Amino acid sequence: MTIAAPPQTPTVRNYINGQWQAPSNSTEHLDVVNPATGEPLACVSLGGDQEIAAAVDAGTAAFPAWRRTPPEDRIQYLFKLKQLLEEHIDELARTITLENGKTLTEARGELRRAIENVEVACGIPILMQGYNLEDVARGIDEMMIRQPLGVVAAITPFNFPAMIPFWFLPYAIACGNTFILKPSERVPLTMQRAFELIESTGIPHGVVNLVNGGKAAVNALLDHPAVRAISFVGSTPVAKYIYARAAQSGKRMQCQGGAKNHVVVLPDADMQQATQIIGESAFGCAGQRCLAVSVAVTVGEAQKTFRDTIAEAASSMRVGSGLEPDVQMGPLITGESKARVESLIAQGASEGAKILLDGRNARIPKHEAGNFVKPTILDRVPQESKLTHTEIFGPVLSLVPADNLDDALDFLARSPYGNQASIFTTSGAAARRFRYEAPAGNVGINIGVAAPMAYFPFSGWKDSFFGTVHGQGRDAIEFYTDKKVVIERWAREHSRKF
Repeated sequence: MTIAAPPQTPTVRNYINGQWQAPSNSTEHLDVVNPATGEPLACVSLGGDQEIAAAVDAGTAAFPAWRRTPPEDRIQYLFKLKQLLEEHIDELARTITLENGKTLTEARGELRRAIENVEVACGIPILMQGYNLEDVARGIDEMMIRQPLGVVAAITPFNFPAMIPFWFLPYAIACGNTFILKPSERVPLTMQRAFELIESTGIPHGVVNLVNGGKAAVNALLDHPAVRAISFVGSTPVAKYIYARAAQSGKRMQCQGGAKNHVVVLPDADMQQATQIIGESAFGCAGQRCLAVSVAVTVGEAQKTFRDTIAEAASSMRVGSGLEPDVQMGPLITGESKARVESLIAQGASEGAKILLDGRNARIPKHEAGNFVKPTILDRVPQESKLTHTEIFGPVLSLVPADNLDDALDFLARSPYGNQASIFTTSGAAARRFRYEAPAGNVGINIGVAAPMAYFPFSGWKDSFFGTVHGQGRDAIEFYTDKKVVIERWAREHSRKF
């Protein structure tokens, strides 16, 4: 909710050119709310366009010296940051849980993946190397070298306040770029604390900048001519908007969009293992992750066996505040998200699905103001239902029957998304065929969440990704550097052959 009156909670600050600054726009704010309790934690300005200009100026000024800093020296700041993140992991996890709602266990897991990306980026002295060949002609040598772009930026979502910014920040600065982060206005506190840790590494002013804000800040990044590249993670409609607008000014873009992730369960699968893994994937983080399984395609006899086991497992999940030690699933991020998810459950029922487990109207003792939807299972969702291609982004698992693997793969192929797909089977032949034919960028074999390690790219196909190279690993080096080919002659004689 936006307000015009002065906020009653602390205002989230920006970090620009090595200085913490209050936002210049004080007329429009958004409350940062604990989704488990409804308690306001802070407020964030929805402006940010003026701060973006200042951050770009700071990054531009810092870039010449930073790009000339040897890679071995640049990564020393990342080594320090890794140690600080390790030391403060519990504090950061609590902040994530307070503003996002996920459990402390999930928050710690998220931070482990963030730290993993810092570790991989410390390999830049090797990862950023080019290649060369002597005597491409007599006395002429040729080489390819990599150089940083300049000022780059990332716009990140609410569902992983720490991990997703670190898909980009460590690689960008290790490659010699300067960096601007615009985190989600829903969850700005985690990165505010992370930037305090980054500041304590002693990194030069202007190399990293943090600007909070809303659409004005986003548009300022998209339109600024000095911003060379932008990374984005969010919904597909917003990804399309950001990709199109930034491309008009020639920026390099990588935009991770939405998803509708499928898991195929064959009759020969280990049902106990499949149930546990798929349940964690579908309902972990309250279903608010781009790799969450949202549709289980049950083949043949698996339609009944998997249906019964997943319903039993989901009904026993403990839902509540993520700060409580025994809780397995927290709330949705906002009341609007809760209302949307509940309306989609009703839509699925109206289109012919049977509500096997109904998580609507959840009441959690002592947390009645929280945005809770309990695990929900919709059985026999018709393949023509709109729900089969709608990203619910909540703890809702749809069960879609299929006669055989051919039908299951045909169903997956009709999805507009291509982020992740998994199969559960004990058949090597079926697994290999699925790996070969599944129309998704991240594929799991007896894995519910095919989340790549930091040294592999976070892939995605179709309407789940817009760009050419992805985040993490070697793709990150490709994205954050320009290739330059240099041809040198040092011989006195001149020869030319055709």
